[in-house]
Amino acid sequence: MIFVDGLPFSLNFSSSSSSSSKSQPSDLLAALMEHQVLVSATLSFKSIQERKVSASMDSKLITSSNSSRYVYLFQREYATVDPSLVHYVGTDEATTCVGVVIRNRKNGMTSVSHMDSPKIVDIGFSQMLALVVDHNLDADLDVHLVGAFEDVSPNHASGRSISQRKRDGYSIPLCRKIVETMQKRPEKFHVKTLCVLRHNTKYDSQGNALPIFNGLLVETSSGTLIPASFDKTSRCPDEIVRRLRVSSSYEDPSWQGKLLDTYDTKTDRFIIAPCSWTKRLVQIVLSLQSLSDSEILASCSTSPLAEGPEFVDNERRLWNYLIKNPDWRTTFPMRQPRVFERTGDGGWKRAGFSSQGQGTYSTPLKSLQVMQHFEHVHPKDVSGKSGKMQGWKENEKVKWKSF
Repeated sequence: MIFVDGLPFSLNFSSSSSSSSKSQPSDLLAALMEHQVLVSATLSFKSIQERKVSASMDSKLITSSNSSRYVYLFQREYATVDPSLVHYVGTDEATTCVGVVIRNRKNGMTSVSHMDSPKIVDIGFSQMLALVVDHNLDADLDVHLVGAFEDVSPNHASGRSISQRKRDGYSIPLCRKIVETMQKRPEKFHVKTLCVLRHNTKYDSQGNALPIFNGLLVETSSGTLIPASFDKTSRCPDEIVRRLRVSSSYEDPSWQGKLLDTYDTKTDRFIIAPCSWTKRLVQIVLSLQSLSDSEILASCSTSPLAEGPEFVDNERRLWNYLIKNPDWRTTFPMRQPRVFERTGDGGWKRAGFSSQGQGTYSTPLKSLQVMQHFEHVHPKDVSGKSGKMQGWKENEKVKWKSF
């Protein structure tokens, strides 16, 4: 159940209201967006300068330690972290996705996910809560939602027909499903930040809608939430493979409806759970290679106008990896996970590899630096408008991520 300002949140329909129960999830989201406590909290969050998370050695340090331990999450991943082992946890690149934070007030256990589809919300919440509530349904859980800018006009976000659902865009259905799920679950969700949709939307000089923030960082010891973006050095470990899992998970039945397992809470290790891909996916990638930069943006992004300058190059690098490794068993031999252990300075090293070899994938978090916001957003689908890559069901198109 959702709580706001310490009180259970409910919709009070007048006796003359003709609203049906089917409309309540939509009304619930609208009511939360208008709640003055949440509006005020969102304004306070938006007043915080966005911080750049980098592994650079030469920027101004604002952390208390040069070896701060952090966990970074890509699209469709989640991690539950113990504040005694991890200082920070975060994600970015969320335009029509939502960064979800759930933190147990009593013990500080914090779970963060990067949700990208209404289809993974129900099971995703169960995955996130497994180690956060620890069978205590009375635990008070602080919740923050950041991302999902208003990618369509709110006047189009209604209706039941197929054509109308297409006009709903990506952000509204996802946000609606998240709040609906929290409201119907037995746990006590204290919503603290709701920086989504119109509260997370700005406009450029041409009137195009863009996200204000696309990422977040949580300080696990205090629960402090900070708007954040991560550079390439801090999106680790095993960046390429983890991004590839986002696309391949749509074909892998073992991941249907689930967030991707990534991190082991008790051992503070990244355990990249295996995911398979098919020859069909490789064939799609081969077709995509011939597209121009503008066509890649149009075909592979849910928000082409919001992408950063590295998006196209990053897509091509991901496709090159898939072409060079068409058999998923090369990446996950015997369907075993890829394991990364924490190094002494807070970085990550591939288990079984020398620290001087290719197993060292990252350097530790060294700074949190204020930066101008750049968007490297998650992609759309690869069905294509020309018909060359049709064959995916409308609601099961492959989605890509930049890296």
